Amino acid sequence: MVIDELKQSEALLEGHFLLSSGRHSDRYCQCAKLLQYPDRAERVIAEIVRQVRDLPIDMVVGPAMGGIIVAYELGRQLGVPAIFTERVDNVMTLRRGFEVKPGQKLLITEDVVTTGKSSLETIEVLKSYGAEVLGIACIANRSTGELPYPVYGATKLDIQSWTPEECPLCKQGLPFVKPGSRKF
Repeated sequence: MVIDELKQSEALLEGHFLLSSGRHSDRYCQCAKLLQYPDRAERVIAEIVRQVRDLPIDMVVGPAMGGIIVAYELGRQLGVPAIFTERVDNVMTLRRGFEVKPGQKLLITEDVVTTGKSSLETIEVLKSYGAEVLGIACIANRSTGELPYPVYGATKLDIQSWTPEECPLCKQGLPFVKPGSRKF
């Protein structure tokens, strides 16, 4: 069902992509294409809700940009507040008057989790306030199982990626596009 929603919203892209990690890929999941449709977002994020509904979640927190809409919809379905972190001078920060209290149990939200870099940066910020992180929730889980937190994904995607030096698309001379929001 989730893969069908991603395909129908044209969120699964093919081409040559520079990922936020610096790696290259021939496929990319642009969840913003799915999230532009509130009815699709509701259905897909309901898959995450089924996995996390029994966790003692006080709040969901999404790193900007990809985690904001996911946090909002997940928070709405769970009946808990939803906030976000954002980068200031390339450092993840809690701003806009958002507060996290010591002992609060938080779930991090993302659109796609691959290396978990944004999530882990967000977790460090939240832990500095004394919060407890229960895990990471996402629409598309591309991680390899190496994250130190449980990942609750609406779907699992296996998309191959390469270093720039080993990228077969670079060797063919194909130009890449950088679809993500993180600056290098």
